[in-house]
Amino acid sequence: MSKQKVKKLTKTIALNKKSKRDYFIGKKYEAGIALLGWEVKSLRAGKISITESYIHIRNYQAWLIGALITPLATTSSTSMIEPARVRKLLLHKNELSDLQTQVDQKGFTCVCVAMYWKRYLVKCEIALAKGKALHDKRFDDKKRDWEIQRQRLLRTST
Repeated sequence: MSKQKVKKLTKTIALNKKSKRDYFIGKKYEAGIALLGWEVKSLRAGKISITESYIHIRNYQAWLIGALITPLATTSSTSMIEPARVRKLLLHKNELSDLQTQVDQKGFTCVCVAMYWKRYLVKCEIALAKGKALHDKRFDDKKRDWEIQRQRLLRTST
């Protein structure tokens, strides 16, 4: 019998670029999300914003708060539609206990970094993060500007 190779289909739905600016990103986890039918259709159309989202861990359950999924115009009006509802994240028990202890003891917070398709499932990449101070943000901006300037100088000199 020959084994068939399975293609890895990962397609990014949304990125939280603000999280990299505001936090020091630590350990990352992959979580599933409990969604409704209209939410999946909206995700396929790319109608999501996760810039203000964060993860709240309560009683060893993880909840995604602040993610805004805008409904499509063709969505049925018979069901209750809440674009900013709280969504449950699906993680293993050991991952949840690790996240809960880190958030409670060490002053970390948990943020949503990205959302993507993995085959036919929607996955959310969450990360333990520690907040940056204003001077850290300025230092990162200076560093990024210097790298851009350095690339320009190297390009023009050759």
